[in-house]
Amino acid sequence: MKFPFSVYKLKDAYKKLSVPQFTIVTGLFIICLGTLILSSPLCSSSKVGLWEAFFTSTSAITVTGLTIIDIGVDLNFFGQVFLAFMLLSGGLGLMAITTFLQGFVVKGTKLRTRLDKGKTLDEFGVGGIGRTFQSIAITAISIISLGAIVLYSFGFVDIQNNWERLWSSIFHSISAYNNAGFSLMSNSLQNYRTNYLVNSVFVFLIVMGGLGWRVIDDIWSHKKNLSYKKLSLHSRLVIRTSLSLILFGSLGFFITESLLNSQFFNDLNLFERLMSSIFETVSARTAGFTNFPISLNSISDTGLLLLMTLMFIGASTGGTGGGIKTTTFIALMAATRSTLRGQKDVIISNRLISDKVILKAVGITVGSLLFVLLMAMLLSTTNTFVKKESFTFLEILFTCISAFATVGFDIGLTVKLNHFGQFILIVGMFVGRLGILLLLSALWQALYKSRIDRQKRIGYPRADLYV
Repeated sequence: MKFPFSVYKLKDAYKKLSVPQFTIVTGLFIICLGTLILSSPLCSSSKVGLWEAFFTSTSAITVTGLTIIDIGVDLNFFGQVFLAFMLLSGGLGLMAITTFLQGFVVKGTKLRTRLDKGKTLDEFGVGGIGRTFQSIAITAISIISLGAIVLYSFGFVDIQNNWERLWSSIFHSISAYNNAGFSLMSNSLQNYRTNYLVNSVFVFLIVMGGLGWRVIDDIWSHKKNLSYKKLSLHSRLVIRTSLSLILFGSLGFFITESLLNSQFFNDLNLFERLMSSIFETVSARTAGFTNFPISLNSISDTGLLLLMTLMFIGASTGGTGGGIKTTTFIALMAATRSTLRGQKDVIISNRLISDKVILKAVGITVGSLLFVLLMAMLLSTTNTFVKKESFTFLEILFTCISAFATVGFDIGLTVKLNHFGQFILIVGMFVGRLGILLLLSALWQALYKSRIDRQKRIGYPRADLYV
C-alpha cells in the first residue's frame, strides 16, 4: 500500500535540512506536542485552552517564564511535572535533543561535520555528543538536587504539607537552575522577600545555570589544584564578566532606587535592600523571578533601563539563559577599546581574538537589537490590547526585551494583550532562545542556498568605507 506522502519522503525532506533548519523544525514540533499535552484534562483545568497551552509551552521550552495562566492553580500535579520536564528540555537539552534526532534521521552523514557547518545554538564541542550529554546531566542533577534539598530543609519551611514542600522545592530548583522564572506561587517569591536563605539559594542556582556547563566542567576538572589562571580563556571571561555585571548592576540598582525613593525598597532595612538589589540583578539576567511586583510605580525609569540592559546582555554561552551572552558583550567591549586605542587587532587577556568572532558578536548584537525594536514597533503601532489602556513605550520595550532575552519579567502587559500581541511575544521568545543568527542562517540557506555555494568560490576586490 502506497501513501501519497510516505514516511520515506518525509525522511528525505529532513535529510536536506541544515542544522539550523532542523533545530527550528524540531523546536516547533516539541512546542506543538507540549501544547496538546498541557491543554488536555490530564494536565490542566478548563481555563487552559489551546492558546493558553501554546503560550505556556513556548515559554517553557524557551525557558522564559512569561505566562498567561496561574501555574500553581490552573495546572494540576501532572501538568506541573510535565512543565518541569519541558523546562529541562528547553534549558538543557533542546540542542542536544535536536542533535540526536538528526543523527537518527540523517543516518550515514557526518554529524560532526554538519554541526561544524551549522554553528548551532551553543556550539557543542568536538569532544563528542555522548560526553556532552553526560557532563550536562551530571552538572544539572547535582546542582538542582542540592538546591532542592536546601529549600526543603531550611527554605520553604512555612509549607506544612511535606509532599507539597518537597515538590515545590524540586520544581523551583529546576526552574531557577534553568533560568526559567516559573513559580508555583501566584506572586512569585514575594512571600520570601526578606528570607536570606531562600534568596541566596535562588541566586546560587540562577548563577550556576547562567554560567554554563562548560565553565562548571572546567572548574571541576581543575578541582585538585584550582587556580583562576589555569582555567580556559572562555571560563575566565565568563566568570569575570558575570561577577562584574552582578556587582555593578546591584550597586546601580541600589543607588538609583534609594535616591529616587521608589516603592521597591519600602519597609526594607539596609541589608534587605542590598539583598533585594542582588536578587533582582541576578534574576534580570534571564531568570525572571521577582520578590516585588515590577511596574512603573514600583521601579524608577532609570532602574527599569538598568534592568533592560542586564536582560539584553543575558547569561553566558552554553548556559541555560538567553540574551546576547556575556562573551558577545565582552568581545564588543574589547573591539571598542581596540578602536579607541587605534589598534588593528582585538586583544583580550593577551590573546588575539579572530575577526570571525568579532563579526559574529556584531551580527548577534545588531540583529538582536533590530529584532527587539521590530517587536516593540508592532506592539506600539497595532491594536494589540484587549482593553483600551494606555501603555508607555518604556513598558512595551521592557516586555519585548524580557521576551526576546527569555527573562520572563512581566510588567503587566502580557495578560492584557490580545492573541496577536501575545503571538509577537511567542515569536520573540522562540527566536531569542534559538538565537537570531541561527534563525537568519536557516532562512538564508532556505532562500539562497545556491547563492551561498557560489559566493564561496568568488573573491571580491577590497574597498574603503569611511565611518
